[in-house]
Amino acid sequence: MRYIKKTVAIVFFIVLLLGIPKLSGMIADQFNYQSIDPDSAFMWISVHHIVQALIFLLIMIVLIPYLKRSDKDFGFHKGDVAIGLKYVKIFSLIFLSYAVISIFIVLITNAFNLFPYPINARNVIGQLSFQLLLSGPSEELIFRAFAITMFSLFISGRVLNGKFSKANLIAAVVFALAHVGFSFAPFELNYNVGQLVYSFILGIVYGDCYEKSKSMLYPMILHSISNVVAVSVSIIATLMIT
Repeated sequence: MRYIKKTVAIVFFIVLLLGIPKLSGMIADQFNYQSIDPDSAFMWISVHHIVQALIFLLIMIVLIPYLKRSDKDFGFHKGDVAIGLKYVKIFSLIFLSYAVISIFIVLITNAFNLFPYPINARNVIGQLSFQLLLSGPSEELIFRAFAITMFSLFISGRVLNGKFSKANLIAAVVFALAHVGFSFAPFELNYNVGQLVYSFILGIVYGDCYEKSKSMLYPMILHSISNVVAVSVSIIATLMIT
């Protein structure tokens, strides 16, 4: 019976993690952004991320008193600064190196996906502002601070010779699944295998940073860095090609 309750709880949280972002998208659909963002480059996704973050933040505030019964918390503090900053430095160097190598590979192989919006000041500033200020904070609040904390209440233990927690692994899987586009009427699934693998790997890294630093701040920084660098590389490569 205990295992059934754990399974039901995990499934419930997975539904929340995948369903609330979908609901947030429906809320974001209710607004017209043409006067501010005629190319739909940044406003819809910004509103979507703000709404989902607010919904989960409210849920987390409600749950905080219950977490006090355990040794868990959502990481609303600076945590272990030394570990957090070390993670940021190492990750930044590795990701920047990866970005530089990747841009050369895709340019040489002619496999590059162009920046999907017209390159002008509004779109570039809007996209980079979203990636810097909203993408990391919103998604790490949800898929690390909330997801790992709640999963860890029901799942213990570590995998890969103790390198990563099972809760982190499941959260990374859900994070990857969140990048699958789906609709019910008609039922459709849209996904890119490469993006799913990329999201899963980064999810594990962000989660490991969250667990070791005991703060949501540092994975938020990592996430924002990776997204800003990726979008910047896309913009630069597009300008080079066109």
